[in-house]
Amino acid sequence: MAKFRFLALQEIARRKPVECGERPRCSVVFGENVFSMDKMRHYLSIEAYKKLEKAMSEGLAIDRGLADQVAAAMKAWAVERGVTHYTHWFHPLNGATAEKHDSFIDLLPDGDVIESFDGRLLVQQEPDASSFPNGGIRNTFEARGYTAWDPASPAFINNRTLCIPTIFVAYTGEALDFKTPMLKSLAMIDRAAVDICQYFDKDVQRVIATLGWEQEYFLVDEALYNARPDLKLCGRTLMGHSSAKDQQLEDQYFGSIPARVTAFMEELEYECHCLGIPIKTRHNEVAPNQFECAPIFEEANLAVDHNQLLMSTMKKVARRHNFRVLLHEKPYKGVNGSGKHNNWSLLTNTGVNLLSPGKNPKSNMQFLIFLVSTIKAVYEHGDLLKASIVSQGNEARLGGDEAPPVIMSVFLGNYLSGMLDELVEKVSDRKMSPDEKTELKLNVGKIPEIMLDNTDRNRTSPFAFTGNRFEFRAVGSSANCGGPMIALNAAVAEQLIAFKRETDALIEKGVKKDEAIFQILRKYIIESKPVRFEGNGYSKEWREEAARRGLSTVVDCIPALKAYCSEKAKRLFVDNGILSERELEARFEIKNEIYLKKLQIESRVLGDLVLNHIIPTAITYQNTLLTNVTALKNILPDYESVADVQIEAIRTISYHIREIQTMVSDMTEARKQANAIADEVARAEEYTEKVRPYLEKIRYHVDKLELLVDDEIWPLPKYRELLFSR
Repeated sequence: MAKFRFLALQEIARRKPVECGERPRCSVVFGENVFSMDKMRHYLSIEAYKKLEKAMSEGLAIDRGLADQVAAAMKAWAVERGVTHYTHWFHPLNGATAEKHDSFIDLLPDGDVIESFDGRLLVQQEPDASSFPNGGIRNTFEARGYTAWDPASPAFINNRTLCIPTIFVAYTGEALDFKTPMLKSLAMIDRAAVDICQYFDKDVQRVIATLGWEQEYFLVDEALYNARPDLKLCGRTLMGHSSAKDQQLEDQYFGSIPARVTAFMEELEYECHCLGIPIKTRHNEVAPNQFECAPIFEEANLAVDHNQLLMSTMKKVARRHNFRVLLHEKPYKGVNGSGKHNNWSLLTNTGVNLLSPGKNPKSNMQFLIFLVSTIKAVYEHGDLLKASIVSQGNEARLGGDEAPPVIMSVFLGNYLSGMLDELVEKVSDRKMSPDEKTELKLNVGKIPEIMLDNTDRNRTSPFAFTGNRFEFRAVGSSANCGGPMIALNAAVAEQLIAFKRETDALIEKGVKKDEAIFQILRKYIIESKPVRFEGNGYSKEWREEAARRGLSTVVDCIPALKAYCSEKAKRLFVDNGILSERELEARFEIKNEIYLKKLQIESRVLGDLVLNHIIPTAITYQNTLLTNVTALKNILPDYESVADVQIEAIRTISYHIREIQTMVSDMTEARKQANAIADEVARAEEYTEKVRPYLEKIRYHVDKLELLVDDEIWPLPKYRELLFSR
């Protein structure tokens, strides 16, 4: 293995940026591979286009005749661009995307072939669902699943294939994907938000959730990646001593982007723009070889699709540039992990951002309702939001090296937080006088002035208000954005529904509308205050304080996932028709299963690496030292301490080898005992408690050996090479 490491370093030294040539401006190519509404207008009849536009804007069903016309238009557009196949593109619960390609070919009775694609093939397909995660939803003999077209997300061409975004459900009708409940949660928050907006503006008929994700990732040279079995099989390094220099000088963040990386980014952005993904920002992140890209905000359903498409596109483009993309939340110990900050807001059909302060008391009262209701939703469902973002990778990231803690709290900034506290003091249950109402409205009207220069980001907060949106910073880099967005949309919608119900009850009792709104706001501010936190989320004091406030301080993945099984989660999802009880249980079981399998893989890979690579290498070096000691004592027999340094090194190496060998044996036995447990949740808990600790214990001794063994024979690329070779 050592020779592969040095060959890889020599190969990297010869690398040059891939020449991509000049490309047209993004405004010219943007969306050229997307079957957008503009292209539909060109390929459809006027009547068909208007019917489709109406159906999409009002969420109406699309009849078979219209579907046939859309399918014919899609095929004509795609075939003109050299496309030969089509696929239903969906998001199964393994976090990736899936596609089964079929060609447009169809056989005529006389044996000739034609290119055919009709509404039936557009609207629904029947891919085999047998090998996708299902959480017990389907039986082994029920392999069939169904994909159904999502007209809200446009079809696109990728790899010379027409990709049609779809939902994915089991033979029995239960959702086996992220998109199905995502669409339901978006419809729920649309209805709930419109009802609130009707207090202030009767022209508001639709509210859409918007999402702007920030995708962090690492790049590693392909040659080094291929020389690290742990990176290839687990997505992260299971061993490796920290580099003398990594991010401690803070000279990486926003630094000059290396030439090879710039070439990769330019091609990635070009590909994204052709696919209609509005990538706008790119920069160096905190750790060496860590980067970030971010788009302009989009409607949440489309934004989720685009993020999934981005991740697959990144991997494809990286290979062309002799890179590999690492989307694991913690690929390197001791340096910054990678997240996917989800910036979430609500936008009306009249163009108003409901989480942005306005210019008058009326618009700011509306702003306060959505602000406070979101805070209350995080307070009520913090455990569920945590369950939506925890994973085996994110478990290692959260709480350190620039990542927020796993304790769900909301950061507002001192001024806005103080304003809410002031509102509580000024509003009471008794009827307010006209002067009190006027003073209160005047203070509310000052919100834009307060917000102008006094909003900030608390980088230790998992859920921060940043001026006109909330930033959910705890989402993992490899995650499907849909999971946390489903939970957030549903939780906020439920709170808005409750706000409307409680306010209307006061109005029915004769309380004026504005006063009723202020009273319910006061109630929610008081009830949700425990979740508001402006300080250092990394501190031990906050962890203790959070426990006193009644917030969940669970840090391990499996206990956190159990929030999916709570009665509160069932009321939120089942009662509102977003997930059935069976679908909800399936999501818990699938996330539990994925966590368990990843931990199994890591423990097996680590055992293989140390037994077949690290220990033999250490013994080889030890034999070199033994030969050296023997030779020294033969040449200089009168000097008792002539080989003391070498002997001590031999003794230390022997100690680490013995410890590693013993621990690998113990870990294997612990894994066997855990595997014998029939219940999968109990098995995952046993892995967490009994197997997982060995990963760090074994790593400690391997990393010590890395400092002792001759660099020329060490088999794996080291951190200084992985982080700084580019």
